[in-house]
Amino acid sequence: MARTFASFLIVLFSFFFMANASPMKLVAKGVQDVFVPQIIKPDATTIWVTGQAATVEWDASNAPVNISNGASVLLRGYGTVAQGFDLRSGNVTFLVPIVPAGSYIITLFGDSGNDSPPFTIIN
Repeated sequence: MARTFASFLIVLFSFFFMANASPMKLVAKGVQDVFVPQIIKPDATTIWVTGQAATVEWDASNAPVNISNGASVLLRGYGTVAQGFDLRSGNVTFLVPIVPAGSYIITLFGDSGNDSPPFTIIN
């Protein structure tokens, strides 16, 4: 029994020393800034035309210095229409994809998702 306990302690201390010798140091994660900007355009009166340029605009006046995640715009019912832009810019322009005419919503992603009101896409 004493030999088993001694073996257990040796293994336990070995793990302890290996963990301390690891080159990876854990650093406490700071509080992340969460930026949920108000979408200005599109609004309920917006009409986009497939194949033409469209711009999503949002209020970037209170954007934090550090934004934790990459930005993207998702057109519900289609997929991602823009990505890799700076959320602090306040807008992004892209071509409206070929989708059936109808009512759509975009979601602006960054640190958090934010939905536009429903708007119209025509062909």
